[in-house]
Amino acid sequence: MNALVPLVVLVPLIGAAATLILGRSPRIQQLVTIGALTTVLGISVALLVIVDAGGPLTMVVGGWDAPFGIVLVVDRLSALLLLVSSIVLLAVLLFSVGQGLADGDNETPVSIYNPTYLILATGVFNAFIAGDLFNLYVGFEILLVSSYVLITMGGTEPRIRAGTTYIVVSLVSSILFLASIAMIYGAIGTVNIAQISVRMDEIPADVRLILHLMLLIAFGIKAAVFPLSFWLPDSYPTAPAPVTAVFAGLLTKVGVYAIIRTETIMFPLPELNTVLMVVALLTMVIGILGAVAQADIKRLLSFTLISHIGYMILGVGLGTVAGLSAVIYYIVHHIVVQTTLFLATGLIERQGGTTSINRLGGLLKAAPVIAVLFFIPALNLGGIPPFSGFIGKLGLFEASAQVATPMAYVLIGAGALVSLLTLYALARVWNMAFWRSADEVKDYDSTLLTELTEAPNGAVMTDKRTVPRLMTAATAGMVLVSLALTVFAGPLYGVASRAGENLNGPVRYVEAVLPEEAR
Repeated sequence: MNALVPLVVLVPLIGAAATLILGRSPRIQQLVTIGALTTVLGISVALLVIVDAGGPLTMVVGGWDAPFGIVLVVDRLSALLLLVSSIVLLAVLLFSVGQGLADGDNETPVSIYNPTYLILATGVFNAFIAGDLFNLYVGFEILLVSSYVLITMGGTEPRIRAGTTYIVVSLVSSILFLASIAMIYGAIGTVNIAQISVRMDEIPADVRLILHLMLLIAFGIKAAVFPLSFWLPDSYPTAPAPVTAVFAGLLTKVGVYAIIRTETIMFPLPELNTVLMVVALLTMVIGILGAVAQADIKRLLSFTLISHIGYMILGVGLGTVAGLSAVIYYIVHHIVVQTTLFLATGLIERQGGTTSINRLGGLLKAAPVIAVLFFIPALNLGGIPPFSGFIGKLGLFEASAQVATPMAYVLIGAGALVSLLTLYALARVWNMAFWRSADEVKDYDSTLLTELTEAPNGAVMTDKRTVPRLMTAATAGMVLVSLALTVFAGPLYGVASRAGENLNGPVRYVEAVLPEEAR
């Protein structure tokens, strides 16, 4: 069964090479891409079943045992994220295929888009199974290169400008991460994550703290935590709709995943837990205040994305099994729901010609299906019971109450307030874009709306276009997946709880990765 582990990286990588060769056969290219991601989805299901029943799987690349060789590791956390990532990547791909069939592949030209998209998937999957820091760095760099191509696709001025900001910030994060790897290797002589955990006590406490902080800052930039999140709202919304959706759903979660590994394996001591909880508080509050000030739906969702990263950092900062279990469930929920909302926003843009709520109206009557596809995940993200957003937040609040520190109670209150403000911001979108009639748009005069922040190109109206069935079907499929997180919340939370137990201290991870003589 260990042979399945590298396939989640090899399949999309080989698929990317095949799609490059098939550049002049766009439909075959699309079939290869769909086939590659479907295969990874099947492998991910098998891996989750296997590791949940029998423990982590490891694969030593090249025959060199750990810690000398490259080790690929799949535990419950990795397997769960591989599964939800493959679902999201496949759904967004189908959405982009529908867009391409309708628009002639102007937004996402398949000769470039499909191989780059598979390279992006390769980077995501590689990051989730990396057993050493350098391989994790390679996964991040694969993400960086492919995401830059995707975010600038079309070559428009806003996309090039956003792509430049994105690449500069990402390079700073990568340089900091690479410097951290070099310093860790110089201090303890290894970059294997399990062996770092074993040897970390051998170095002085002040050096350990510096290394810890460097890794957290590098990963914090990628996860878009405050104050390192300034780049995100101006970068993601400029990309084509499917690209924005997959970026919002997955890329920041790779950073959160790296933070979880850092805090539970390499630096399991609670020396920075209070700092993480303060960062979580600021990320939640500042992010949602940015969201309620936006008139553009894509920018609003980008700020809610930042805000809800704060919930995830809260779960990590608690440093308990309950907190880790809740944050794992919440990550799965947020990947699905945030992606779904961005896909629904792509449908709104086609139907209404804009994503500014100042210029939208009457969509409930004109496009009732789109109205439903936006309404359900909006309630979910806002934490309305019985949706998965409510279940995840409730788990985080219960874990915080168990810690019972003043900061934990402050975070419970802040989390509840942020949830209400999220619901308020999304309800305003619903009211202005769907409930308000089209006749009221030109005559509507509101001081509140005039004070909202428009996107840089918010005044631009594109042509209203038909919404292809495949785009609608892909979005509807993601809505069904989000509902499945509620219907099957018990089993899913059970897997998350077992994953949280495995992350409670590095012992199980070390035993799975390192041979006894290397511990």
